[in-house]
Amino acid sequence: MAAAMTVAVVLAAVVAAAAAAQAEVIGINNQFPGPLLNVTTNQNVRVNVQNNLDEPLLITWDGIQMRMNSWQDGVMGTNCPIPPGWNWTYEFQLKDQIGSFFYFPSLGLQRAAGGFGPITVNNRATVPLPFDQPHGDITLFIGDWYTKSHVELRNMLDDNQELGVPDAILINGKAPYRYDSALVPDGLQYETVGVEPGKTYRFRVHNVGISTSLNLRIQNHNMRLVETEGTYTNQQNYTNLDIHVGQSYSFLVTMDQNASTDYYIVASPRFASNPRWHEVAGVAILQYSNSKGRASGSLPDAPNDHYDKYYSMNQARSIRMNTSAGAARPNPQGSFHYGSINITQTFVLKNKQPLSINGKRRRTINRVSYSPPETPLRLADLHNLTGVYATDFPAMPSNAPARIASSALNASYKGFLEIVFQNNDTDVQTYHLDGYSFFVVGMNYGEWTPDRRNEYNKWDAISRCTTQVFPGGWTAVLVSLDNVGIWNLRAEKLDNWYRGQEVYVKVADPLGYNVTEMVIPDNALYCGLLKERQKPQVHESNSKSSAQGDAGWNNRLLTTMILVVAAVIFS
Repeated sequence: MAAAMTVAVVLAAVVAAAAAAQAEVIGINNQFPGPLLNVTTNQNVRVNVQNNLDEPLLITWDGIQMRMNSWQDGVMGTNCPIPPGWNWTYEFQLKDQIGSFFYFPSLGLQRAAGGFGPITVNNRATVPLPFDQPHGDITLFIGDWYTKSHVELRNMLDDNQELGVPDAILINGKAPYRYDSALVPDGLQYETVGVEPGKTYRFRVHNVGISTSLNLRIQNHNMRLVETEGTYTNQQNYTNLDIHVGQSYSFLVTMDQNASTDYYIVASPRFASNPRWHEVAGVAILQYSNSKGRASGSLPDAPNDHYDKYYSMNQARSIRMNTSAGAARPNPQGSFHYGSINITQTFVLKNKQPLSINGKRRRTINRVSYSPPETPLRLADLHNLTGVYATDFPAMPSNAPARIASSALNASYKGFLEIVFQNNDTDVQTYHLDGYSFFVVGMNYGEWTPDRRNEYNKWDAISRCTTQVFPGGWTAVLVSLDNVGIWNLRAEKLDNWYRGQEVYVKVADPLGYNVTEMVIPDNALYCGLLKERQKPQVHESNSKSSAQGDAGWNNRLLTTMILVVAAVIFS
């Protein structure tokens, strides 16, 4: 019997000491970042979300696969937004997953104001970790930050403006330590990570920023990579690692240095040409319990790879799957021989520099800029509505006129899909696929052609849900299509996502609804062409009118979380 958890979440705006001044952020249960969702493989989770914002809200669960249950995915293609003042209960199972993930609000650049929090999915007791149990578990959220509100940023994009250089890089929502009095004002609140000498800790690091790839390093300490987005990796030490927008990693760090001073934890920008970026770095403090002084002096050096464009790519290629370790199941991760499976379908998805379409600056994939319809795609299918969206999204690049459309890709259930991301822009791109992990089998510079398959890693490629694509290059991934539903494939850079760089992948069971897919939840919200079906809600944060009934859950241990999402001011 699977254990289960119930969690209540309230989102609201709070004011935090972000960057050099107070800022209104989206807090959860009056916290920024939000509280940890700490669960175990196969647990059932109930998360009650109270929306105390003044705008609609959805929470998505980055990397949680929602097996056969895209109804809980928390994006516009599957869910109607939670109106202001309403609450809604997500119910899902952490089926066959372990690892480090995060949740965040998925609408209208809201993540730029916060609303994110960590998800840790632990091994079952019957599946040992491929390393000794760490002394402690530490979460670091790193990301670029603007002092403008997410509404102001949204208005800038709507007015065809670019967001420009961010104002700061935050670590766990806090400003940088004053490592340089000329660059960092006095009196800012910074993050301090307290540790015991000689102990080993697991650091779970997530880039939840808007658009900036960051390089992470911990002064004088090695970071032994052990897991990324649900897959245990071959263990190797890094002195620094590039972490792109939306990516998650976990490292083991041993406190093996002397405690003469504190040590810097640094997240600095990568692939940024604007010279102002040299003045921006996120800096936290690693503090031994017997430390004898404050950190001082220069920050540890960032990679010096101006003349080596393969440095970061080779670092990414070095991240491999631990094929002998068990994870969600006792059998080794390498027992699924993906490299011997025949590819049944290929999508080549090309992005370019922004285009002007109908007078608007838009982002495209294969010259299509996605526009979400008012009625979610999955609801439209269930109720046999026509005209809401089309399944004519081009699976290959073309020279067709650029267009704005509500269009999806058709993928074959139980097929084996190859997706090639071709980045013909000048910036690093990051792509994420909901509902799945994929094997990152290849990446290189230049245009992808079928003979590039000879370069694929067919044995120990890392399996993850978010991958980088370098400018002027390509990344190829393989996906086993075993999860029925409609799944969001998006650019994780928020400005690109907002401007249309996304598509939905439709994986339908040919046997029809309610065969392998879970049925629509009793508490489903309705909007768009189905808004007349929506019943009024009794506005109580724990109201049973908004929560899925207890039927079917009474005989299971249940993990419950209440998330209260609101606008808050931290100082």
